[in-house]
Amino acid sequence: MEQGNVTLGLRSRWYDGLTSMHWRVLRASFLGWIFDGYETLAIVVVLVPMLHSLLTPAQSASVPVYAGIVIGITLLGWGLGGLIGGVLADYVGRKRMMLWSVFLYALFSGLTAFSPDIYVLCALRFLTGLAMGSEWSTGIALLSETWPERARAKGAGFLQSGFGWGTLLAAVVWYLLAGAHPFGADTWRLMFVLGAIPALFVLYIRRGVDESEKWQRAVREKRWNATNAEQPALDRNRESKRPFTLAQLFREREAARRTILLFLLSVVATIGWWAISTLLPAYTVSLAKAEQVADPAAWGTRISITYTIGAIVAYTIGGFVIDWVGRRAFISLTFVGALVITFVTYKLTHTVEAMMIVAPINGFFTLGFAYVWMAIYPCELFTSTVRSTASSFVFNAARLIAWVFPIIAGTIVKSFGGAPQAAMALGSAYVAGIAIAWFLPETRGEGMPD
Repeated sequence: MEQGNVTLGLRSRWYDGLTSMHWRVLRASFLGWIFDGYETLAIVVVLVPMLHSLLTPAQSASVPVYAGIVIGITLLGWGLGGLIGGVLADYVGRKRMMLWSVFLYALFSGLTAFSPDIYVLCALRFLTGLAMGSEWSTGIALLSETWPERARAKGAGFLQSGFGWGTLLAAVVWYLLAGAHPFGADTWRLMFVLGAIPALFVLYIRRGVDESEKWQRAVREKRWNATNAEQPALDRNRESKRPFTLAQLFREREAARRTILLFLLSVVATIGWWAISTLLPAYTVSLAKAEQVADPAAWGTRISITYTIGAIVAYTIGGFVIDWVGRRAFISLTFVGALVITFVTYKLTHTVEAMMIVAPINGFFTLGFAYVWMAIYPCELFTSTVRSTASSFVFNAARLIAWVFPIIAGTIVKSFGGAPQAAMALGSAYVAGIAIAWFLPETRGEGMPD
């Protein structure tokens, strides 16, 4: 009897039944998302030396303006690329879009290293953003459609953690390069070369990943409905021409309701994260200067790293927690935590030593938990023929709003009277997120709609 109980216990483990193909899908998507995270932070950490290297003497008088433009145009390309790539993945397949995304990312990221001036740099950052954009939604759609129900949320959380590992990798690589300074003022160029070369390895891995059978079957059977709530009425029209997937999200009443609510939650997460992640390093440096500690600038880097570590922990356990408490409760409690920790960070933390404790908790909520649900929940609310489009819209449409923030960051901080006041004002958006989640259906344990 005891042996039977042990066997039963072993069979109940969440990862039982996963095959080598399942792990290959996760590995390929995870590694691709690592390079997206790397690329995202790389442009931030090299921004100052990069601009000093590329700007003319006349342009150097407006470094903050050009810094905002470079980051903003990358986010704009990311948002547009995500929408375009997400839509295409519902037409040409997840695997094909994943391959093209990694290839073009490696190409344009590598070319960024050879930028001769600010104009070429901006063009290449936009193109790199376009290529990066479709990386996330295609990987998430493929994993959600191939992994078994018991393990799916956990796998999506692991995939999402790749972004955190990528940003951490970029921070560490730049820390080493900045110390060694192998190419002098042009050392920043090496960051993009190092980011592009490993991406070609991911391209090789992804060749061995199978296409989603769930998506292929849905297309063959012409199931164009966006949600299962609309299934009966649309079943009678399966022979009709396929509607445009992005339009389909808003053509059906229930699909439109879900899309709008998820989009609002994404906007809340993005506004909060932008305020925290952008303002936190500079705010920490100001605390260090007020305390007169040695090397105040180094504290900004340390805080960014600890903030990211907190996010990685949240990504990793997010799938387990969301399966435990449910989707709506997870999102609502996440925004409660984000709101509280924002107040603690900017109103109750006055030393860099205290910030080293607070920052990872902040990253846990405002980046880790605030984004991991996007890799799990939207896929459960939409069917296979629009799943990539829906996930991409939820994740990327908010960036089509957020891309202007880096450009007007200085004005925002000034208008609110300082970084703490700006962070608290923007972080108040979390209040809306706490309530919005409860207007969506609970999907825990219900499986994936066809």
